[in-house]
Amino acid sequence: MIVHFAQSVTAYIASSAVFAYPLPSSRTNATSLEKRWETLFSRSVLGISGEKPDLNWESDYLLGIKRVRRLYCNVGIGFHLQILPDGRINGVHNENQYSLIEISTVERGVVSLYGVRSELFVAMNSRGRLYGTVVFHDECKFKESLLPNNYNAYESLVHGGSYIALSKHGRVKRGNKATTAMTVTHFLPRI
Repeated sequence: MIVHFAQSVTAYIASSAVFAYPLPSSRTNATSLEKRWETLFSRSVLGISGEKPDLNWESDYLLGIKRVRRLYCNVGIGFHLQILPDGRINGVHNENQYSLIEISTVERGVVSLYGVRSELFVAMNSRGRLYGTVVFHDECKFKESLLPNNYNAYESLVHGGSYIALSKHGRVKRGNKATTAMTVTHFLPRI
């Protein structure tokens, strides 16, 4: 009776259209089974043709991921970075609609900062001054680094050594006058 049940299960599996794994044929040739398994695996993972596409997960890591946060700088009484509709950027103690920032990954370790309400990108010019712009360009790219105290620092990609920084009064400091050793460059992304 058990033999009859096993034969009927084998017949049912063989007649179904979807296979979870290749079934061994009546032949016990291991190379034939391995070949069929490789074909099934390559078609399921790499596509129907079985050819390996140009995949590079390291270059696409977090590409296009968007996080909506408020960047909090614990200097003075504590400020959130805000982008105003006229393009000015400064710090504000209380959270408001202009302090909501979308942090988007541009490439590995590089982000852009976009004011959700003002609809402007944060950019830094060659003199280290921050400004808001409607058009995204290279000055809008910042290297995001995680500091030992678990805060983030944002360094201009184009103008290396220039960091986003707020003074103890909430005004924007010139980026080329600040370093990561100064707490004015330490930002905590808050939800």
